[in-house]
Amino acid sequence: MARHDDLGKPRGTPGGPSYNPDAFASYAERMARFLGTGRYLAAQTVLVFLWIVFNVTAALGRWDPYPFILLNLAFSTQAAYAAPMILLAQNRQTDREREEIERDREMNARSLADTDFLAREMAGIRLALEHKADREDVTDAIDRLTHALEQLHGTDFEHESTDGGMGDGDDGGDTD
Repeated sequence: MARHDDLGKPRGTPGGPSYNPDAFASYAERMARFLGTGRYLAAQTVLVFLWIVFNVTAALGRWDPYPFILLNLAFSTQAAYAAPMILLAQNRQTDREREEIERDREMNARSLADTDFLAREMAGIRLALEHKADREDVTDAIDRLTHALEQLHGTDFEHESTDGGMGDGDDGGDTD
């Protein structure tokens, strides 16, 4: 006897028709949006008014006499289908909002990381600027070098620069 086990399909899976849950949910969303409009409420009000007028005034063909049982049945059926469709639409909206919140959270985390990076870079620039040589540092260093050279040669460099580089007034000739 041959076994008819199909390992590609779980046991108990009906071979019947299937539906696309996203397509059905999208339809439910459109219906929920339509049921929440003023246009739908106005059309329903006109339909109920005409239903009652025809059933009260018609001498013949009263298909739904005064307690309007058929009209109540129609509204009950509509409510039985509308409530789950509205809940399904709300669930899809909640899922979309959850995804949007997650995207916002990721974007905020990236922005925070970028802000932290820029703050560290600015702090590094401030520290680098604190150690930068300014005019006073350069003039102090030149003064120290000038003083060290004066001590090394025993001359006053400021005098030489004003004497034209001749030192102590010597004209360069030999006076012996």
